[in-house]
Amino acid sequence: MAKKAKAKARSSAKKKKGKKKSAPKKKAVKKPARKKAAKKKAGKKKAVAKKKTAKKPAKKKTAKKPARKKAPVKAKTAPRSVAAVPPPVVEPGPQPVGIPSVEEPAEHEQAVGTVTHYYSHLEVAVVQLNTGTLSAGDTIRIKGHTTDFTQQVESMEYEHGHIDQATAGQSFGLRVKEHAREHDIVYLVK
Repeated sequence: MAKKAKAKARSSAKKKKGKKKSAPKKKAVKKPARKKAAKKKAGKKKAVAKKKTAKKPAKKKTAKKPARKKAPVKAKTAPRSVAAVPPPVVEPGPQPVGIPSVEEPAEHEQAVGTVTHYYSHLEVAVVQLNTGTLSAGDTIRIKGHTTDFTQQVESMEYEHGHIDQATAGQSFGLRVKEHAREHDIVYLVK
């Protein structure tokens, strides 16, 4: 305690040495500053308290929807008798002459099989022969959505062995000159 008393005495002695007029001004200046600091601290505490309350999940209040007003009930009227109008009948036009159907082959061609797979790196199409026979040297046409080419049968293989003739029900590899796609139809040109 003695030390504190001595320190107070020294500070009051220093104040007495300085000008008397300036001393009260310093006190006046310091006091508002302390009050402001105290207010700021109090404000900060309040802000912290607000943040804490903001983080807590608030209870959701469901807004009451205003009650819907019912539309006034209109008196029902008797249904009007409208004459039944039949829809217009559109008849198909004549078939174009000279253009064969896409599904049907030309007169000199016979559908014998379909392409089930194509190996692009080997240029080989796997053909499932459905009807007839196919021999080396025959001319075939492979036709599909984006494929349409004609070639001669040069090389056929069945079970990794070279064959000269394939019969119905047989799947075999056929070397082709162009890209063939699955579901393309193989026609035998007569």
